[in-house]
Amino acid sequence: MNFLSQSILENTVIDLIWFTGICLLGVLIKRYFSIVLSKVLYRVLRHDKVPIYTCIELLRKPLEVFFILNAIWLASYHIKVPKAWHLAPVEQFGILMFVWKTFQLTLIMSFSWILIRITKFLAIVFQEKAALTESKLDDQFVPFTKDLVIVALVLMTFFSMLGIVFKIDVIALITGLGIGGLAIALAARETLENLFASFTIFLDLPFLVGDTILLDKVTGDVEKIGFRSTRIRTGDGSLVTVPNRLITAQALENLSQRNYRRARYVLRLRLDTPTEAVKAIVNDIQTLVEYHQKVYHSDPGKTRFDAIGDNSLDILVSYHVATNSIVVLNEVKEEINYQILSIVQKHQAQLAYPTFRIIN
Repeated sequence: MNFLSQSILENTVIDLIWFTGICLLGVLIKRYFSIVLSKVLYRVLRHDKVPIYTCIELLRKPLEVFFILNAIWLASYHIKVPKAWHLAPVEQFGILMFVWKTFQLTLIMSFSWILIRITKFLAIVFQEKAALTESKLDDQFVPFTKDLVIVALVLMTFFSMLGIVFKIDVIALITGLGIGGLAIALAARETLENLFASFTIFLDLPFLVGDTILLDKVTGDVEKIGFRSTRIRTGDGSLVTVPNRLITAQALENLSQRNYRRARYVLRLRLDTPTEAVKAIVNDIQTLVEYHQKVYHSDPGKTRFDAIGDNSLDILVSYHVATNSIVVLNEVKEEINYQILSIVQKHQAQLAYPTFRIIN
């Protein structure tokens, strides 16, 4: 017992043992503690399509850091800084104040880290639930809300640091920004415009995630609508990022809202094709289009002998395919084109080919 009462750097051996033991215990059980808490949260918010390891992977690291910091904080009550070191107290500027404020900052950030990871897990759960519904609105609302909550948590963390660690009156700081706040607002003008534009997109709903849109020279599928920009996947696989303020400032065509897509092209026959053959080809193509199962029957289009060109007899083929998918449109066009070739061959006609005349 005399050994435990001995002093080392003005701390008794028993106090040093307590300090070391609590720190070691925290290191040894931090993983178990984080996994248990993650499983508890998963049981509260579980979803059949979200595996438990997703929750554990998201929360394990921030929970471990938070647990270790609290173990160090608890262990620090068993030791004291030797007076022989002549360090300024925590209340005065010096090494101890720096260490204490750094610890506070780290503790607040670790707690915020946990909240952000919980938010991401909730977003995954609600995203799976949204996938079960027919509406696309919730599919884009979940990631947008997730980003909004994360931004709010980051701002709350920042102001908590100012108020708790640095003892700054946050409310007075915000209300007293004045000219400085105006300067910040001007510097962040484009960011604010994009933010307000994102709210406009959500309220007006000109398109949803998954829709195919035509914007200026960009055509593609909407993958994500964020605070600052919207991501569009083009037909060649490129990912185009367009600022939201530009989307709301110009005309936008939502191709997914179409009931049909039009196919229109010219079939050119040779000039020596008999009139009866031309009439028969026009009638057969029109019949083919009208009775095709994927043609939009409310407005199937029209096939007509359109013009007599310099080198050909031009038949205009125009019809509407009942789809908003460019892939389906191209498949139907290919199928109809094969049958048009058969019709031309059936009437012993030939396609025209370009002829050239040299002018001196």
